[in-house]
Amino acid sequence: MADPTNHNQAGEVAPSTVDKQAPSVAEEHAPSTDSPEATDLPTANTPDPKTANPEDNPNAAKPAAAATGEKPAAAAKAAKKEKAPSVEDKPFVEFIEQDYLPALQKAIAQQGVQDLEVSFAKQKVPITGFESAEECWQIIGSWSEKGRRQFNVYFPEEDIQGKKGFSCNEGKKPSTLESFLIDERKITLDLLVFGLVQRLDGQKWLGRN
Repeated sequence: MADPTNHNQAGEVAPSTVDKQAPSVAEEHAPSTDSPEATDLPTANTPDPKTANPEDNPNAAKPAAAATGEKPAAAAKAAKKEKAPSVEDKPFVEFIEQDYLPALQKAIAQQGVQDLEVSFAKQKVPITGFESAEECWQIIGSWSEKGRRQFNVYFPEEDIQGKKGFSCNEGKKPSTLESFLIDERKITLDLLVFGLVQRLDGQKWLGRN
């Protein structure tokens, strides 16, 4: 006979293996009840603030120029705008030949001197006592007016901002070397022209003198 202990009581059904495992399986795959964690990943409702249109998203990143309040066009214009170099910044010889000599000839001609001859050369100082001195750049100007009038402007340092000298004569060898424009802090083209015209006028060589 079969063991009566192996039979369930009447009306009772033994639970199956599936029913025993169901609770644990359901718990394993059930949604978590923990609080959701915030992330910085963009979603459909919260787009990336770095790439979103500023007009649509107030939190979107703004360009650097807008953040500083500076207009892009104005910033670009300021960067490109540079001060143009002045004629006085040219190399010494280039400045004398291209700018000073033409301006000087024009200014002296306006004072009534029509036959002015101007040259620019590096040579000895034609003054007694300077025979042993080194050659230096000189502007030599001369014209016929009650004899032969000649002036020399000396640049021993080859620099318009450096030391300068002046001498003049009427048909004779000059005997005195004067300082020229020594009190001016900054020498400009206009000042070089004005200073020499003024010195020649003081010699009574210009105009009605």
